[in-house]
Amino acid sequence: MKWIAHLDMDAFYASVELLRYPELRGLPMVVGGRRAHAPTVAPDGSRRYARLAEYAGRGVITTATYEARALGVHSGMGLMKAAALAPDAILLPADFDEYRKYSRLFKAAVAAIAPQIEDRGIDEIYIDLTDVPGSQDRTDADPFAGVRALGRRLKAAVRDATALSCSLGITPNKLLSKLCSDLEKPDGLTLLTADDIPARIWPLPARRINGIGPKASARLDALGIHTIGELASADTAMLVDHFGAHYGAWLHEAALGRDERPIVTYSEPVSISRETTFERDLHPRRDREALGRIFTDLCQRLAEDLRRKDYVSRNIAVKLRYDDFRIVTRAVTLPTPIDDAQEIRRAAGQCLKRVPLDRKLRLLGVRAAGLCRADAQVAEPEARYEPTAADATLPLFEHN
Repeated sequence: MKWIAHLDMDAFYASVELLRYPELRGLPMVVGGRRAHAPTVAPDGSRRYARLAEYAGRGVITTATYEARALGVHSGMGLMKAAALAPDAILLPADFDEYRKYSRLFKAAVAAIAPQIEDRGIDEIYIDLTDVPGSQDRTDADPFAGVRALGRRLKAAVRDATALSCSLGITPNKLLSKLCSDLEKPDGLTLLTADDIPARIWPLPARRINGIGPKASARLDALGIHTIGELASADTAMLVDHFGAHYGAWLHEAALGRDERPIVTYSEPVSISRETTFERDLHPRRDREALGRIFTDLCQRLAEDLRRKDYVSRNIAVKLRYDDFRIVTRAVTLPTPIDDAQEIRRAAGQCLKRVPLDRKLRLLGVRAAGLCRADAQVAEPEARYEPTAADATLPLFEHN
């Protein structure tokens, strides 16, 4: 029998922070502040933590502990809005270097047992368990004893490697496994077959299916379709009429628990980017010094990402969001792939010269695309530009 697992780390960023600050266990805590919100250490060695009530800005929550979620706080919510719901909740800045470290640890622990893995992000993976030794074992009392034991083994391996918990959904396909990994959080293990769909899946809201977003959910509600079961019993022709041939047919198939997508064990990234939303709007001229520092830092971090992943880039782009929420991007294609921070900074600076800089900015980002492996590039030294002293002093947020 085919067995696909979806492994989702429980409140991943918050859980990593709790390893560092165990005294916060059991308390409402959110991750999403800036470095200025890092804990401070008193002379007696005790730590002082920032509270949501102290926050001023427009940042958003990256993640929250389950205690904070019980107060109505959730990821993606604005920190100011969250402060109104849970003013005493602890606020910590995100530390993505630490999160990536633990991500590598849990994925390596899983790969040692079940190597067929599809990486879906920093805190979740799909795993093909079909051919893993023991997955097809059965007993008279439990026909799925083997895969159930394998699930427990994977969870134990993750905990041993990271001291963190995860939730696991194991079903015949990716769509159902994604649904099931969320049914018994935290620290859950949910095993489901096609026979269990009517009892376990159909009562759930239709929006729980990965691929049904807020707009589609609202349109289904308007049609009187609220649960997955109601979607499964809906007329396919009606769904196609309202949602189009492809998406309408997919909605019906998904509600029936059908999904033929394979596990994809490897894929090349299309691009790598770094961006930041400012605590307050910054003016391209009056705040040029602060913007210059942020710009340089983004380019340096992007270069580090490229080198860590062993890529070089032929296309560098900048992204700006103005104070009226308009977004502008500009890109430049280079004669030779690069991964050097100074060269990325120069190329991105060339993009900035083509952007209107006549009003305040909310966000600044730098992206590397046109990626290829560093050891596979074709060298063209005669075409490669070299940064000069003049490049280093270009006024980044003014047109010359």
